[in-house]
Amino acid sequence: MQTLSKLYTLSEYRTLEETAAERHEYHDGKIVAITGGTLEHSAISGNVYALLKVAFKRSQFKPFNSDLRVWIPSYSKGVYPDVSVIESRAEFNDDRRDEILNPKLVVEVLSRSTEAYDRGDKFIYYRSIPTFSEYLLISQYRPWVDHYCKSDNGEWVLRSYGDMKAAIGIETGNMTLALEDIYEDINFAEANV
Repeated sequence: MQTLSKLYTLSEYRTLEETAAERHEYHDGKIVAITGGTLEHSAISGNVYALLKVAFKRSQFKPFNSDLRVWIPSYSKGVYPDVSVIESRAEFNDDRRDEILNPKLVVEVLSRSTEAYDRGDKFIYYRSIPTFSEYLLISQYRPWVDHYCKSDNGEWVLRSYGDMKAAIGIETGNMTLALEDIYEDINFAEANV
């Protein structure tokens, strides 16, 4: 990710983002360019989105791809998760239809350049969102998924999956995601070149 040096107001950022050829995140006045992803990254996030879209058909849960920005008010950040899921109706920031406030489940496909951020600061930022209760971190280089769930007492519990025959119990919508479906058509030998 590359940061532009000038500080921008949220209004300036939104105006630039509406016409930009590439996407940018907003980090409390700083605009951060998002680099392009790999074939594997795109395929994995597409697989997860498709699986959730089918599983949640005609339900109160609605999955969205990486085109929808999540606004994190406590940190004045606008970020683009690979997949997000809301329950019931979207709550919009400033009535903008491109910034939601209420993700329940967030999915990030990890890359070498963003893994530390997705596991660290970004997870801290997401946890400030009251509705956020489930986080999937998916490796694109080997079969591995870290699944964080917020317990009833507010603690975050981690379960890790590395077996292609494993299935992840997703509390959001009470469904399962099989690793073999998440990683459909992924060739790890090619992903690690």
